[in-house]
Amino acid sequence: MPNFKYVALDPSGKKLRGVTGAASAVRVRNDLLARELKIVTVKERKSFTKIEITRKKVKPVDLMNFSRQLAAFLRAGVPILEALRAMVDEVSSPVLHQVVVDIIDGLTTGSTLSDAVATHGALFPRYYVAILRSAELTGNLDVVLDQLAGYIERDLEAKRAVKSALTYPMVIVGMSVITVVILVGWVLPKFEEFFAGFKKELPLPTRILMGGSRFMTQRGLVILAGAVVLGLLLFLYLRTERGRYSRDRFMLRMPVLGGVVQYAVVERFSRILGAMLRAGVPVPEALAAAAEGANNRVYERALRVARDQVLRGEGLAKPVIATGLFPRAAGQMFRVGEASGTLDTQLELTADFYAAELSHRVKKLTSLFEPLVIIVMGGIVGFVAVALVSAMYGIFNSSSIQ
Repeated sequence: MPNFKYVALDPSGKKLRGVTGAASAVRVRNDLLARELKIVTVKERKSFTKIEITRKKVKPVDLMNFSRQLAAFLRAGVPILEALRAMVDEVSSPVLHQVVVDIIDGLTTGSTLSDAVATHGALFPRYYVAILRSAELTGNLDVVLDQLAGYIERDLEAKRAVKSALTYPMVIVGMSVITVVILVGWVLPKFEEFFAGFKKELPLPTRILMGGSRFMTQRGLVILAGAVVLGLLLFLYLRTERGRYSRDRFMLRMPVLGGVVQYAVVERFSRILGAMLRAGVPVPEALAAAAEGANNRVYERALRVARDQVLRGEGLAKPVIATGLFPRAAGQMFRVGEASGTLDTQLELTADFYAAELSHRVKKLTSLFEPLVIIVMGGIVGFVAVALVSAMYGIFNSSSIQ
């Protein structure tokens, strides 16, 4: 059972601090309220072994299964509290299991589903809570949960397609690096000892190769340490807001790859915004959540400005297009959807179109990447072969002459 630290005020205003064990933070809050204490903060107290370097998140596949299963229960007429109690023991994710326990406690004390989920807002995509809240107001929670599950599933399929397409090139790169390390670390030093025994001047390619091998073996630890330090500094920088923005801007400006990143962001943004508008979420709130869900700081910063323009009554399509970050076709579809009153439908069509285009561009990127890696690797192996063969030919040729 986890422990929770709390700070509360008694009826006289005296501040109380303590640690208590409970199944969830909601139960701690309920206990404190039962003691007529005013809650200031309630936080889980973690042991050193449970401290996490990365922030916890509910995995998309777990969220998809949870949404779909809950929708099925609700569609069958099962009350939401009974449905969650039936589901809680089947949730395999420890993070989501604890969330469901807290949601049950929240519903027991009179909270709505969206409010109970919002207490764990950092674990969920921002759009998820907003859509749930709108669905509760319209009374079609089961339909919206099914739509959310479908959106998450399509997003997962797009990500899997990208990962699958890039797996083979990454394997080639990995094998190439391993080959070069073996050549430099083990093979070439043996040849250097072999050539040194003949005391003959080696050809220029061979001298370059041996010099590079000698430098790598003698300075290998220094190079490795430097690479580790640079990698750590880069990792820390990319965890800052400025670092994330610089990374996303750099990715968008890269040849070929920039188009892939742009299409992925446009597809995700359109899908989230369309789902939220269909669920009845107000446009400014939907735009802010979709911008965050696009997972790109360049788009998020530009769309924040667009949201301010939307709040001033300038519509949606014009401010979004004015960012200059969306392809012309996407902008045209936004404009048509807004003018015809079918923006949610047009956004869904936009998302489907760019999902297909994304798949095509990933295949194109892979087809360009594979030959490039093969050419580079072939050049390295070819240079090594020429350097070694020319040296051996020169040595044995001079020996035969003598």
